[in-house]
Amino acid sequence: MEMKFCSSCGSEMETRDVDGTLRRACTKCSFVHWGNYSIGVGALVVHEDKMLLVRRAQEPGKGYWTNPGGYIEQMEPIEETIVREVMEECKVTAKVSGIVALRDQPRSIHNLYVAFSMDYVGGEPTPDGIEVDAAGFYSLDEMESMNVAPFTKWLVDVALRGNLSAGLAVDRNPIVPLNGYGLFRV
Repeated sequence: MEMKFCSSCGSEMETRDVDGTLRRACTKCSFVHWGNYSIGVGALVVHEDKMLLVRRAQEPGKGYWTNPGGYIEQMEPIEETIVREVMEECKVTAKVSGIVALRDQPRSIHNLYVAFSMDYVGGEPTPDGIEVDAAGFYSLDEMESMNVAPFTKWLVDVALRGNLSAGLAVDRNPIVPLNGYGLFRV
């Protein structure tokens, strides 16, 4: 759907060349609509050689087993998002150790999905009863008989067979303090 009015000042929008690309831009202020994006996050929490999975109780993906995850809020740091999502969906406390996978899905709303390796801290997997109707830690053998979503199968391979130490780790002590930034590095 094409933007007709500026979300900043309410004036009419027009299509014009902005840095070599046709974009919707405001006729009165400096607002440019750069596109529609969403950023999803996923948790890869392994405990005793088993992967934390949840069964989706709602669409999309109702009935599929997936890793816990969700979407970032506008003013929420991504590292806080994934910790919150794991707690909300299955009452497990986990902390971020790094970023180990990305999925780029260009479409009408361009989706970027960031998968985090996370260290299990505590809690018994308990479904929230709204988004999730089952939760637990499962081995590869147990997953063979489960309805695991295809993308989650790929993420399970990353978590259980990948070299997670080769991923991007949280930089807790950057050489320059950059408050408000989420920094990850090799």
